[in-house]
Amino acid sequence: MAYLRENIKKLGFGLMRLPKLEGDVIDIEQTKKMVDLFMDAGFTYFDTAWAYAGSEDAIRQALVERYPREKFQLATKNAAWINCKTREEATAQFDISLKQTGAGYFDFYLLHNLGEARTRYFDDFGLWDWVQEKKAQGLIKHAGFSFHSTPEELDAILNAHPEMEFVQLQINYADWENPAIQARGCYEVARKHGKPIVIMEPVKGGMLATPPKSVEEILKAAEPESSAASWAIRFAANLEGVITVLSGMSNVEQMQDNLSYMKDFNGLTEKEQETLKKAQEELKKIPLIPCTTCNYCAKVCPMEIGVSGSFTAMNYLTLYGSKDQALHQEEWLVGKHGRKSANECVKCGKCEEVCPQHIKIRDELEKITAELLGKLL
Repeated sequence: MAYLRENIKKLGFGLMRLPKLEGDVIDIEQTKKMVDLFMDAGFTYFDTAWAYAGSEDAIRQALVERYPREKFQLATKNAAWINCKTREEATAQFDISLKQTGAGYFDFYLLHNLGEARTRYFDDFGLWDWVQEKKAQGLIKHAGFSFHSTPEELDAILNAHPEMEFVQLQINYADWENPAIQARGCYEVARKHGKPIVIMEPVKGGMLATPPKSVEEILKAAEPESSAASWAIRFAANLEGVITVLSGMSNVEQMQDNLSYMKDFNGLTEKEQETLKKAQEELKKIPLIPCTTCNYCAKVCPMEIGVSGSFTAMNYLTLYGSKDQALHQEEWLVGKHGRKSANECVKCGKCEEVCPQHIKIRDELEKITAELLGKLL
């Protein structure tokens, strides 16, 4: 079945992780080279955001000022939940984005990172109607939103706002059946509503570029010359109803690798799909904390410990061996959600009385304190 902008090639340039020079300054010259390689290969979708420091200005210099406007699609986003107290402060982000990109209009404009308490900012500020006004003015061609939460919440938002044309979702083969992310569930909800999807985090923030050794061995046995990242992006691009798959490339080499297998991508073969199923099964064998993020523990914890967030962070450490990424998850899922760290547990045991998975929560929090939080305390 035909869907919105299905003619766009299935690799999008995510502009969140652009190459940097010393002093955390974006490397404009290398970005220009990456843009040129991307465009020369026939790819045209670029994804930035008001919240991505320096990104909108960089893409103005590397793309907008160097190519005819009709030759590419540019997407950016509105993050009303970042320090906005009024509708005016929230909508001002749009004007800033227009000025920083110099784009004149946006092909795709997203309400950014909906889900949980963040959604109410877009409701309270009336941004659903506002974005349609911008569309009527010709400043936005297609309006949608990016989303990080449960399939149930996504279903409720799409029921309330059927006018939104597309959804941006975190989808990758590691999270496809992951109860903490529920990628498959969210994908199926979007498709049920007939919404096409832009896929973000296909390589899980770089994690699937260096997967656990047992998983990497499966991928290398099937295709010795192919990168691990290529399998992750192809998995996402193979799904039906996908506008494009965003890859946050940080150097020319990553761009060249992505282009090498996506330039003529026509879907996964049965053999390739079987390899990815084996990789998913191997991931399931790795001993993780079996938390489903039901958060019953949070309802009874007298200390307001961010149990499920800490468990997700610890699972990151177990799977990928990256303490930095695990601590990033801990900071976001625990601290930024107003919960307390594992080390503040008083071992009362109330959480274990209500846990449907019968997890020894107190023992796991003690392990997280020692192995993940250790030097921070």
